[in-house]
Amino acid sequence: MKFPDEPDSLCTLSIIEPIVQEVFELDCQNKLEEDFLENLEIEDKETKVFHVARISKKNFTVGQKVLLQHSKLKFFPGKLRSRWLGPHVITKFFANGAVEIQSLKTNNTFKVNDHQLKEYRKGFQTEHVEIMDLDNPIL
Repeated sequence: MKFPDEPDSLCTLSIIEPIVQEVFELDCQNKLEEDFLENLEIEDKETKVFHVARISKKNFTVGQKVLLQHSKLKFFPGKLRSRWLGPHVITKFFANGAVEIQSLKTNNTFKVNDHQLKEYRKGFQTEHVEIMDLDNPIL
């Protein structure tokens, strides 16, 4: 392709230079977008690693007493309503992470996900509590 020799032609530098500048700016913008997306992926991976490390591992055994999460609880259950039912006893484990539990009150068996369980801890024993009179303390 031959360029015309006249200075007023369309192919002069005054016309080509802004086009080259715009292409350069678009290229820089694409590089910035690529860097942003790459940094976003790195941050997502780091966030995922952080949260996975904070997940507590639950190790249950057959015969262990557990509490079952009350999944049909309303959004605003009230202050004193417990979110946990039980205690239940673990009877069987399945390969997909499901657990079969048996209620101690009704002897019914349920098959639930292990994420809905937490360890049952007995309350304090009140048999060995010493009562102390505060009006006449013993020194």
